[in-house]
Amino acid sequence: MTSYSHRGFSLVTNSKSIFNGSGLRIWALVLRQIYLLRSSWPRILELIYWPTIQMVLWGLITSFLVNESSWIAQAGGVLIAGVLLWDILFRGQIGLTLAFLEEMYSRNLGHLFTSPLRPWEFIFSLMVISLLKTSIGITGAICFALLLYQFNIFDLGLPIIAFFFCLIAMGWAIGLMISGLLIRFGLGAESLAWLAIFALAPISCIYYPLSILPDWIEPIAQLIPSTYIFEGMRSILIDNNFKTELLWRALILDGVYLLVGIVVFLWFFRSARIRGLIHQIGE
Repeated sequence: MTSYSHRGFSLVTNSKSIFNGSGLRIWALVLRQIYLLRSSWPRILELIYWPTIQMVLWGLITSFLVNESSWIAQAGGVLIAGVLLWDILFRGQIGLTLAFLEEMYSRNLGHLFTSPLRPWEFIFSLMVISLLKTSIGITGAICFALLLYQFNIFDLGLPIIAFFFCLIAMGWAIGLMISGLLIRFGLGAESLAWLAIFALAPISCIYYPLSILPDWIEPIAQLIPSTYIFEGMRSILIDNNFKTELLWRALILDGVYLLVGIVVFLWFFRSARIRGLIHQIGE
């Protein structure tokens, strides 16, 4: 009896020991992630960001479709065109940012800039890479839109060329700003590469006209180049009217955005070089 009790006590003791050991290890891993969240505002922002953006975007789409179902019946291709043009903007930005991130992942920035490579040459190469990736990606989407839905984006005519370069230039500008922030904050800000562009989706009026936005948001949307591109796209598809003033506004804003993006990137790059951080980026 004594032997049995002793064995039972030993079994219970070992079980508690195993449970406590596993619990501590599990808690240690959870605590590590909590510390990461607490020390990195981009990670916390990402958790809040996606549900909020989805709610705002689809809430606006729903409120528009409820009152304007006849509009969709007249121009069913507008939504597909919006998706294709938005993909140009998205891929322009993500193509540039990921090309920069790949250099960070491989810890190659220090090696690149010990060569005669100049910062403006690096920026130009990122733009060319983005243009190549975007062209490849959007070609596949255009082909599937034609095969599956009999929608040809080239029905927009020559303005599609201007729309393409306006949107990809805006993507480059945002990508350069994000790359600058990555130089400043390191890979802790990596999530910005994915979430920054989507913050502009609700106010870019991709799937609905500018007039559907609340009055206090409209002035903000009018500062975004993509808003004028999507308004111009709908004007062609619905009214068969190409509004050149919308294109000019987009071009002017794109010039400002690109200038700001280049200045931000060069500012953070220069700061990192002076502080001797180029070789440490990515570690």
